[in-house]
Amino acid sequence: MAISAFMQKNSAEYIDIDKTDIIKSKAEEIMQTGIKMKDAYHVACAVYSSCDCFLTTDDRLLKYYTDEIQMLNPIDFIRRLEGDLNGQ
Repeated sequence: MAISAFMQKNSAEYIDIDKTDIIKSKAEEIMQTGIKMKDAYHVACAVYSSCDCFLTTDDRLLKYYTDEIQMLNPIDFIRRLEGDLNGQ
């Protein structure tokens, strides 16, 4: 229920081909930290879209740190959502 409520309250961002250079530049910056190319592009798209969180079960991605987005595993994300919904 927490995920459904979250999805209903939040919008989506479409990243078109005209954003390729911006996304590529950010992905290359992320790859310099040891993140693999496909993962770096996913994170770059999330950062570009101004996402607050990036959900993953990949330990390497969970260790990636930036002020631009928070990396969370799905369980911690749900706990946080349920806490927010219950006023905690």
